[in-house]
Amino acid sequence: MSRLSVIIITFNQEAHIIPCLESVKWADEIVLVDSGSTDNTLTLARSYTDRIFTIDWPGFGAAKNFALDQATGDWILSVDTDERVPEALRVEIQGVIKRGGPHDGYRVPRKNYFAGRWVKHLGWYPDYIVRLFRRGAGRFRERAVHEEVLVAGSVGFLNTPLEHYSYTSVSDYLARQERYARLAAQEMLREGRRPRAGDLLWRPAAHFVKLYVLRLGFLEGRLGYTLALLSSLYNFLKYYYLRELYEGGAHGH
Repeated sequence: MSRLSVIIITFNQEAHIIPCLESVKWADEIVLVDSGSTDNTLTLARSYTDRIFTIDWPGFGAAKNFALDQATGDWILSVDTDERVPEALRVEIQGVIKRGGPHDGYRVPRKNYFAGRWVKHLGWYPDYIVRLFRRGAGRFRERAVHEEVLVAGSVGFLNTPLEHYSYTSVSDYLARQERYARLAAQEMLREGRRPRAGDLLWRPAAHFVKLYVLRLGFLEGRLGYTLALLSSLYNFLKYYYLRELYEGGAHGH
């Protein structure tokens, strides 16, 4: 029977690593790539796998590709430390592997949680993302943030959601989104994107309307308004930092 490798990247994730690894301990192999954790992440992880590698942080996509290169299974399942594979998803994944596909990659729905609450609107669910694929058929796009798996072949869909405990609080959300906004701005600049008039006004406003109205964020009550507003702030920061980088470079800074 084909073998499954789970790949995980970590950095100071002692609060999440045990539940994550518990949910995938049934896999044939767990490959963990760490970027210099100073907490107990690696000590805890060693109870689940000896396939642990330490590298200097190269970016999300490159780190996951490094993990992919260390994997030996026929199939790859990529999981983040704040995600959990429930029993029903395990059964579905093992069924795909046992049948040998038929697809080369599979999009998995995600149940995204905010402070323990499942968010069903604002585009947070079902939030399909490629996480299961044949080794050799998929590779991560090497972006600074929001990396994705590109599959050479057909892509199907799984039915059972992956559980994603994404943010514990508003402060947690703000801290990470500020970092992601800077990374996204750097990515846009590398790709040749230039600031445009109105980016800081109409883009955040349009983003809020999309999430809160078109994607029914209002059905989530106060949380829906909060998340739509915070996501719009991320959108603003992304283009603000792009302008900052562009103007700094133009002035030789």
